Amino acid sequence: MANILIVEARFYDHLNDLLLDGARAAIEAAGHTHETVTVPGALEVPGAIALAAEQYDAFVALGVVIRGETYHFEIVAGESARGIMALTMDGLAIGNGILTTEDEAQALTRARPTEKDKGGDAAKAALAMLALKDRFG
Repeated sequence: MANILIVEARFYDHLNDLLLDGARAAIEAAGHTHETVTVPGALEVPGAIALAAEQYDAFVALGVVIRGETYHFEIVAGESARGIMALTMDGLAIGNGILTTEDEAQALTRARPTEKDKGGDAAKAALAMLALKDRFG
């Protein structure tokens, strides 16, 4: 049984609740345990994962970045993904469920467990990466 850390950037509460529901359900359905920590935004997710790297078997990154009127969207979306990918390349098993959308409607469709269930997909990706890590470890 693996212990998974869900790291959520809790900026949009209602959207994060949906992502968390999907991620927790997928982890529990696979027979694993999980804990959740909250960080201020998507840019802080890779840092939190790095701080906890030695204490958990795998990680699920959750959050929502919705395009606004400034270039900030590109920075947050790109740099959070880059940070997560760097940690993955260092050997951590991470599922990236940080949504980057044009508007709230897109985010709702992707976050709802009854629709695209990107929280659940991120948890399943983390578990798949953990299985590969165990295989090639």
